[in-house]
Amino acid sequence: MKRAIKRACALAVAVALALPGAPALAATPRDQLVIGMNMNNLLSLDPAGATGNDVLGVVANLYDYLVELDPHDLSKVHPALAERWEIAPDGMSLTLTLRGDARFQSGRALTAADAAWSLQRVLKLNLAMASPWKSYGFSAGNAERLIQAVDARTLRITLPEPTDPKMVLYTLGTSVSAAILDRDTVLSHEKNGDLGAAWLLTHAAGSGPYALTEWRAKDAMLLDRYDAYWRGPAKLRRVVMRHVPESLSLRFMISRGDVDLAAGMAGPDIEALRHDASAVVQPVLRGTSYYVAVSMKDAKFADKRVRLALRKLIDYDGINKAIMPHYGVAHQRPVMIGLAATLPDPGYKLDVPAAKKLLAEAGYPNGFRTTIKVLSDPPMINIATALQGTLAQAGIEASIQSGTGNQVYGAMRDRKFEIVVGRGGGGVEPHPHANLRALVYNPDNRDAAKLTNFQGWRTSFHSQEINRLIEQAVRERDPDTQNAMYREVQQLYDSEVGAIQPISQMLETVVLSKRVHGYVGHPSATTHLRDVYKD
Repeated sequence: MKRAIKRACALAVAVALALPGAPALAATPRDQLVIGMNMNNLLSLDPAGATGNDVLGVVANLYDYLVELDPHDLSKVHPALAERWEIAPDGMSLTLTLRGDARFQSGRALTAADAAWSLQRVLKLNLAMASPWKSYGFSAGNAERLIQAVDARTLRITLPEPTDPKMVLYTLGTSVSAAILDRDTVLSHEKNGDLGAAWLLTHAAGSGPYALTEWRAKDAMLLDRYDAYWRGPAKLRRVVMRHVPESLSLRFMISRGDVDLAAGMAGPDIEALRHDASAVVQPVLRGTSYYVAVSMKDAKFADKRVRLALRKLIDYDGINKAIMPHYGVAHQRPVMIGLAATLPDPGYKLDVPAAKKLLAEAGYPNGFRTTIKVLSDPPMINIATALQGTLAQAGIEASIQSGTGNQVYGAMRDRKFEIVVGRGGGGVEPHPHANLRALVYNPDNRDAAKLTNFQGWRTSFHSQEINRLIEQAVRERDPDTQNAMYREVQQLYDSEVGAIQPISQMLETVVLSKRVHGYVGHPSATTHLRDVYKD
């Protein structure tokens, strides 16, 4: 009881320092990092089921991964819990040798058995984060056989079917599902065979540089340094994450020194802080997309001509120039910028007369009524408003339904929507398959398949030819042949008028106090705070 009261008091004090009304003299403590952010979409901390970019940054500091990707060059894989690894000559297995000095925050030694169990658990629970592993052929039924601890320090992952082993290695370094859990601690909180899922929604059991002290949803989160961390103690004693959804409040707070880092701010406020001598603006290009998606379960959008008309009713140039600065950079392909397989942009433009002609051919000469579901946050709500205006020019009357992540993406996962303006599409791993798996691939279009983490499935877009090419490409050993296959997938997706149209590739811009040093935003959102310090 005393311990709980002590934690609550610590959180109350830490949060008070970050309140918008705090006096200017109440600068954040030197040994703490206070982060202001919108926590509306931070809904779960369970690595088996947690989705969204926000949770990646939290999990990366509570847990360790087997490997880590270099934030400056994602193709470079660095040791973490695994000191070294080998890919079998036939490409059908990975053997990882774990370090012997890592301990969980419970004090228990971390072993290969914990690593194997953590990965197996993701597949057995079959929640959202099982999707990348299922795309490689893993399942609840084969997980224990294919993911095994050979001894206390050796983990072997045998691939159930041919795939690109580099992609699996990238997933081990970036996916929240690859965080290694303290098996004994988690199972001590198991209820009704849930493998600790209910408890892990709001708790953590990791070996990372910080331990979760307290979390109040949509209010604040408190992380305290784990002094026995195998890399050595983090440079800061505490990290406080504060729910501040209003961009203007964040702008004032960073200027006054009430927070050390502000994330998710609106473009005008970021631009204003560029001229603030006490702040530093740091943009990081991520592999996810801002997009317009339609449901092909809806009869209107099942018609290719209507989808093509919609493609011609997006003002790409206007949106990217007026709305997307500090949020994204223009990009119209499903594969992220910078990969050898990425095709040049097709150059889609707003073309109302051509769209009207297509709608008339499809039987909608006067347009139709529809709904746009969208998060209430910028820039998505701004994109939706712009889309609403250009649709109206072709006679399409679209009402905007804004809401939370659960309301918008929940409807998308249930396949109960018409149009969604959203953000997603993988891109965490530096590989074309990461994007195509998330945005395009749909191996089973039945409702009963419930492939909810595949956004292609959510839209009911299903192309056997594209699926076949994606499956072949990820198995192809020759890089040139593989890249040619991925280019062909993009060309086919263009000609079949896929249900998801990328508009812009995500740019995450954070604003830091000049007191903060050592912060390196990670393109995969797994930003580590262990080396961050303050003047």
